Amino acid sequence: MLNGRPVFTTLDGAKNLSPRPGVSGLAPWESEEVTLNGQQFKITGTPTQHWPGGECTGFILESPSFGVNDADGLPNVVYVSGDTVHIPELADRLPKKYHIVVALLNLGKAIFSVPGGQLQITMGAEQAAKLTSDIGAEKMVPLHYESWKHFTESDDDVHSALSADAAVKDKVIWVVPGKKTTIV
Repeated sequence: MLNGRPVFTTLDGAKNLSPRPGVSGLAPWESEEVTLNGQQFKITGTPTQHWPGGECTGFILESPSFGVNDADGLPNVVYVSGDTVHIPELADRLPKKYHIVVALLNLGKAIFSVPGGQLQITMGAEQAAKLTSDIGAEKMVPLHYESWKHFTESDDDVHSALSADAAVKDKVIWVVPGKKTTIV
């Protein structure tokens, strides 16, 4: 990480990276603005539900250059879920405030054994399809589902589930690491 480069992270992450300049910790629904290469951006933290007691964040990326949606007048944005499961607060708040052009969703359906049962800490494909529909995202990019051994959904599982879901199958953009992909 280069000192002075803007970094947006959790509150704990910012504390752990201090005293580096340019690091901002965002609480859910808290926003910071930054100008990069002459472009203005607003980054808003979004809530997540991941590992109890640990911090994780998602975020909204907004810019005047993204414009507004003609149909609803809401700002066009990119939503990045971070590590989370589907939570009602996202489905309730996001579509009222933003027009989500692209939703980048961390999947894999990571599940851990905990005292008293199992704990799911990332979305599975079915939850991702539901969230995509709930928030009215135009496009959805599934990410982060092949990286760890604790994921319970394989690449094939994710592809099959999302391809079979009539409500989202035409919204899904599959990306391959290292290969350029046009999303919008």
